[in-house]
Amino acid sequence: MPKNKTHSGAKKRFRVTGTGKLMKEQANKRHLLESKSSKRTRKLSADQVLSPADSKKAKKLLGR
Repeated sequence: MPKNKTHSGAKKRFRVTGTGKLMKEQANKRHLLESKSSKRTRKLSADQVLSPADSKKAKKLLGR
């Protein structure tokens, strides 16, 4: 039986914590940062836990 391949897009976007939760990077921190406040950009740089509804699908893409 051939091995399953990990989804390339998913492995770039999500990472798995030690407890098995999925983390993602917050959106809106790529461009147009001058208009956003320092407080806002600082908050956006923190990683977020993926919602349980999305994590089921993402785990399947990651082969877990």
